Amino acid sequence: MRVFISFLMTFFCCAVIAQKQYPKHYFSAPLKIPIILSGTFGELRSNHFHSGVDIKTLGKQGIPIYAPADGYISRLKVSQYGFGKALYMNHPNGYTTVYAHLKKYAPEVQAYIKKIQYKKKKYSTGNIFPNPEKFPIKKGQLLGYTGDSGSSGGPHLHYEIRDTETEHIINPMLFGLKPSDTKVPIFRKLMVYPLSEDARINNTAQKTDLEIKNLGSGKYIANRISASGTIGFGVNVFDRLDDALNKNGVYSLEMKINGNRVYYHDLETFSFPESKYINLLIDYPHYAKYRSRIQKTHKVKANKLSIYEDLINNGKIDIENGYNYNIEIIAKDFVNNTASIKIPVQGVASNTLLKKIDTTAYKIKHKEFNKFQQKNVTIAFPKNTFYEDCFLDFSIDNGIAKIHEPTIPLNKRYTLTFFTDHLNSQQKKQVYIANVTRKKYPRYTSTRKKENKVFTTTKSLGSYTLKYDSIPPTAYLVNFKNKQWVSKLSALKVKIKDKQSGINDYVATIDGDWVLMEYNHKKGILTYDFNDKKLVGSKHLFKLVVSDNVGNTKTISATFFRK
Repeated sequence: MRVFISFLMTFFCCAVIAQKQYPKHYFSAPLKIPIILSGTFGELRSNHFHSGVDIKTLGKQGIPIYAPADGYISRLKVSQYGFGKALYMNHPNGYTTVYAHLKKYAPEVQAYIKKIQYKKKKYSTGNIFPNPEKFPIKKGQLLGYTGDSGSSGGPHLHYEIRDTETEHIINPMLFGLKPSDTKVPIFRKLMVYPLSEDARINNTAQKTDLEIKNLGSGKYIANRISASGTIGFGVNVFDRLDDALNKNGVYSLEMKINGNRVYYHDLETFSFPESKYINLLIDYPHYAKYRSRIQKTHKVKANKLSIYEDLINNGKIDIENGYNYNIEIIAKDFVNNTASIKIPVQGVASNTLLKKIDTTAYKIKHKEFNKFQQKNVTIAFPKNTFYEDCFLDFSIDNGIAKIHEPTIPLNKRYTLTFFTDHLNSQQKKQVYIANVTRKKYPRYTSTRKKENKVFTTTKSLGSYTLKYDSIPPTAYLVNFKNKQWVSKLSALKVKIKDKQSGINDYVATIDGDWVLMEYNHKKGILTYDFNDKKLVGSKHLFKLVVSDNVGNTKTISATFFRK
C-alpha cells in the first residue's frame, strides 16, 4: 500500500493538465439579451452528451440571432425532430458555429430554403450545403430568429462551437461566453459499488446508497463505511447558474485517495461518435429504473471516452484490510465554483459468501453474433451489440416478447422479428411492432414487413408485442371553416392526430398544387403560410391527406375565399 501511495504522489506531481488555448475575444454573443443558460455543455442527456449550450430566450420565440464573427453559411437543415431548423456557419479562424431550434431564418436564407422545400415537396430538407459564396456573412449580421422547432422542450437557442476540420465539439464557455455564476454545485446522491467478486461494502455484495450530510458552502460528508476488495463510487450532482433555476451539468469531476488524484474528467471537448459511451459513464441500470443519472468516478473497460485525465487504476480502489482511506469527490462548474464530498473508508475483511451469477438465462458473447428464437419470435444481435458478455432473459408470454429489462446499454441495434404466417391478409396490413415496456404507454417501433414476418431494429431492450391499427388519423380545421373568407388570416392551421401507430406523412394542396405545411409535432398543428405563394382568384380548394404508420389515411377538404 505504501508503494502504491508513493506512486500516486509521483504521478500527481508529474502530471500536467494542458488545456488548449481558445480565442476568447473572437466571437461575440449570438443574442443581444442577457446570456442565461438553461443547459450547459456536456451535461448528461439520453444516450449522448449535450453538444452545446442552451441560451434562454425570455420564454418566447422570435429573438434575432446575430453572427458572432465573419464567415459564411456552410450548412442548413430543416427537420421535424432533432435540431429542427438549424444553421451552420464556418469562420476563417477554423471554427464552426451552430444555431438550432430556429423559428425561421433571415429573409434571404428563408426564401432559399422555401424554394428547396417546394422543389422537393417535403418539409424536411436533409443537409443543404450552399456554396461559400452563396451566403457570405459579416459579424453582427442577422442569421435568423430563435424558436422551438425540432425536439426542443421550449423556446431557446441551442448554440455550439465546433472545430471545422475535425468536427469535434468544444465548450462555448472556452471562447468567452460566460453567464453569471456564483453558485456551487449540489450533490444529491452518493453510491458505492463492489467491482470485484470478493468486494464487500458494509459486509454486503450490493451497491449501496450512502447517506450524505450537507455541511454548507459546498462541503459534504458521508458516514464511515467498511469495505474490502475493489470498489468504486458514483455521484448525482448538478449545478445552478445565477438568474435561473435549471439543474445544469457540472464541468469536471475529480476523486482523490488520501489527497492524491486517481480520477478526473472534464467537459472541454468531445466527438459525436464517442458520445454514446455516456451510457458507460453513468450507472445505466439505475438510470433505466429511476431516470436519475449517477456519474461513476471509475472507468469500465469498454468505455472509449476521451474526457479522462490522470486515471490511476481507472478510478477503481483496491481496499486492503486494516488500512484507512480518505476518499474525496470534487465537482466544479466552469468558473471553478467547487463542491466536495469526503468519505472515510476502513478496510475490513469480510466472510460473506461470494455472490452467485445467474447462468440460467441466454448467454451473450459480445464479440460474436448471437441469435435466439422462441415460438414466433427471433432476436439477432450483431457482433459487439453488447459492451461485454452477459446473461439475457428472453421469454414469450401472451404474445409479449420480453427481451430482458432495459437495464443494459447497447452499442448497436439488434433485429427483432415476429413471424406472421398465422395472420390473415387484413391483419398483416394493420399490424405493427410496439414497445410495451411501459404498459400504459405503448410506442410504435419502426416496422418493416415481408410476406410472413414483420421486423424492427432497435437499441432498446424491453417488452415488445404485435398491435393492430385499423383507425385512420383524425384531422380538423383550426382557424377557418368551409366556405369562409380568410382574407385577414396570415396562415391556415389544421390539427392532426393518430392514437395508435402514429402520424407517418401528410400531403396538402391548394387548387391541386402542393403547398408547404409546417408541422409542430408537439402540438399536432400543421400551418400553411399565405406568404409562400400568390393565389390566383378568390375561390380556392384546400385538401389534406394524412396517413399513419400502417397506411390508414384521412382526407379533409374545404373551400375558402381570399382577396
